[in-house]
Amino acid sequence: MAYILSLAFLKNRILFIINPISGGKNKINFPVLADKYLDTNKFHSTYVFTERIGHASELAVTAVNNGIEIIVAVGGDGTINEVASSLVGTNSIMGIIPYGSGNGLARSLGIPLNEKKALVKLNNLNTEQIDSGSVNGKKFFNIAGVGFDAHISAMFAQSISRGLTGYVKTTFQELSNYQSQHYRIYIDGILYEREAFMISIANSSQFGNNAHISPFASLKDGLLDVCIIKPFPMYSFPLMGIQMFNKTAHKSKFVEIIKGKEIKIIRESAAPVHLDGEPENMASELHVTIKPLSLTVLN
Repeated sequence: MAYILSLAFLKNRILFIINPISGGKNKINFPVLADKYLDTNKFHSTYVFTERIGHASELAVTAVNNGIEIIVAVGGDGTINEVASSLVGTNSIMGIIPYGSGNGLARSLGIPLNEKKALVKLNNLNTEQIDSGSVNGKKFFNIAGVGFDAHISAMFAQSISRGLTGYVKTTFQELSNYQSQHYRIYIDGILYEREAFMISIANSSQFGNNAHISPFASLKDGLLDVCIIKPFPMYSFPLMGIQMFNKTAHKSKFVEIIKGKEIKIIRESAAPVHLDGEPENMASELHVTIKPLSLTVLN
């Protein structure tokens, strides 16, 4: 960004918004760690810990209004979503220190999962612009979804077992009981009627943990990948998991991927939608759009 170059001989103000509970990791000493690995010739750092859901968004809005040049989300995909949603269309730049269960967006951007390496990478001040999506006005940056994965997100949000282990446990508990639904899906004006186990709207290629639902999705192509997971026999579930981890989910006969910009999904009833893994109750009719290259991130 031009203004970063103009500040080459000045210190950029950088605010770290830290979720103290994400990923089940203690971050009380994160400011000490950051001060050790950040280039103090480039940055003037401040740190703040979130206290509740939505607090990261509030802190980011205040930082943008105060003209803070760089705002870093320290947490999982939910914390990243809150901060990023407040930065879309602004002059502030987003950084990410991944501390979540899946870290889908960080992985897609090539940000190290090791906090020390991620901090060192901030020193390079390399930026890129990525697309942002929205469902009924609520933003997402990695993947949004309806159906089974949204159901699991809602269940997981109420679970005391956090982390990947808790997510897998919840998934297997619900898998055999969940019923596929009928959907009417309009993609750039074309109607597709489908029975679906779930529908993922992919801005990036993966949910997290390198589970790629749409291997060729791009954060910068101005398109969303509508991934329709059709009803499948339970014995196929392990193979579908393997295909996601080896980036061949698109080859499954139970997966259909259609790219588009303007998407409308009409489902049987109101139910949770997940936005970057965080559940949100929404109406039966969903309007999904993409805003190209609307968020500037450090990578």
